[in-house]
Amino acid sequence: MLIDSHCHLDYFDQPGEQAEVIARAAIAGVAEMVTIGVTLSQSVQAINIAEQHPNVWACVGIHPNHAADAPLATPDDITALAAHPKVIGIGESGLDYFYDKAPRDIQALNFRANIRAAQRSGLPLAIHARDADDDIARILAEERAGGHFDFLLHCFSSGRRLAEAALEMGGYLSFSGIITFPKSLKLREIAAIVPPDRLLVETDSPYLAPVPHRGARNEPAYTQHTAKKLAEIKGISSEALAAYTTANFRKLYRKAA
Repeated sequence: MLIDSHCHLDYFDQPGEQAEVIARAAIAGVAEMVTIGVTLSQSVQAINIAEQHPNVWACVGIHPNHAADAPLATPDDITALAAHPKVIGIGESGLDYFYDKAPRDIQALNFRANIRAAQRSGLPLAIHARDADDDIARILAEERAGGHFDFLLHCFSSGRRLAEAALEMGGYLSFSGIITFPKSLKLREIAAIVPPDRLLVETDSPYLAPVPHRGARNEPAYTQHTAKKLAEIKGISSEALAAYTTANFRKLYRKAA
């Protein structure tokens, strides 16, 4: 069994489409998935989707690209949504200096608010990190000094220093279809050094479809291709990779156990 630890099911918004996507995932051996909030309103949508499907969970939070779209959310705003029984994590949140759609100081304040929601709720944080490795590592270290929280770096595409810093802090790394891209040699080298008990897999669908579907719309069923490549990188069977990543998911997202 595989679990897609990060997808955006609200983007599959045609009548009956979500049910079809979830059914195709089950046929492909992807038994569960987590749909992710990127704003407070979309977090509510994620909860609604999870309520409708027994094998779907939700995370709630504010993406860095949306940090300045509305008045800054407080930890209490996010924690209130996190009380729902189908909400198993906070996020996605973090820093994105590639698109820079929000001022960096606002992104940092938003990131810290999501971290504090994770601390208060006791739920893990799914982190978006793009071209902001040093600041991600610094803020994680600073905020962990104020209280423990579990976290994973989702759709990992950063450098080795951030991977090592995250592992040192007890974090997890989740890999997407990017590791199947021919030019992702450095990313595959990083995946090779991540201990098996710190790995998760995801699609980040509808984005980043893996080979052999690159260029098409991604969906949770395609987790199987990322998992197959990750198993090759780790030198283990696909069955062992599925067992590791599912166990890691249960350990990190304790509310889904």
